[in-house]
Amino acid sequence: MNLIDHIALGAADLQTAKQWLKEKIGIEVPDGGKHEAMSTHNCLCQAHNNQYFEIIAIDPTAPPPNRARWFGLDSASVQSRLQHYPSPLAWIVSTTNLEQTVANSPVDLGEIVELSRDDLSWKVTVKKDGSLNENGVIPIFIEWPDGINPSSNMPNLNLSINSINLRHPDPGYINDILAALKVDHLANILFANDAGIEFNLSTDTHTNVTIT
Repeated sequence: MNLIDHIALGAADLQTAKQWLKEKIGIEVPDGGKHEAMSTHNCLCQAHNNQYFEIIAIDPTAPPPNRARWFGLDSASVQSRLQHYPSPLAWIVSTTNLEQTVANSPVDLGEIVELSRDDLSWKVTVKKDGSLNENGVIPIFIEWPDGINPSSNMPNLNLSINSINLRHPDPGYINDILAALKVDHLANILFANDAGIEFNLSTDTHTNVTIT
């Protein structure tokens, strides 16, 4: 079964993004950890339904990685966008058989990369050039060893992911891909001139806030 695992908000700087998000939805997401293989770091908190929310950025204290960073963070266009304000980069879907998902996909999901941080380990799809399919409209896929993500160990700030909205100039094309991947029920597909994603979130103090 494919389920929403988490969503990722990109940032040029984690601390600046934390303050921006606090003003936007009223919560301050705590620091998470570092990804040595990607030279990135993040902030994390729970969302309902065993999901979680991530802010991710290039780690300025880390050496350059041996490969392209994930989430398109090496892209000049992504870096330019994040200089203005944090922006949704990707939605991540959990699956119990990542190899089969990649093999059966109608589009190139990338290679399967095995990663670890502290006592966590997981497998995730990452394209060799680090880019995101259709500017993040097509999800990243992840597999946890026991099928359960670590969200229960993250701070609970009463954040809810109400919806993930996918914008694209050809919604029918996107729907066909998502249907083949068996994830078309997990997000809304909207017509727009440019491909991109947006998150609709709620907290105790802020309801139905859309982040684009």
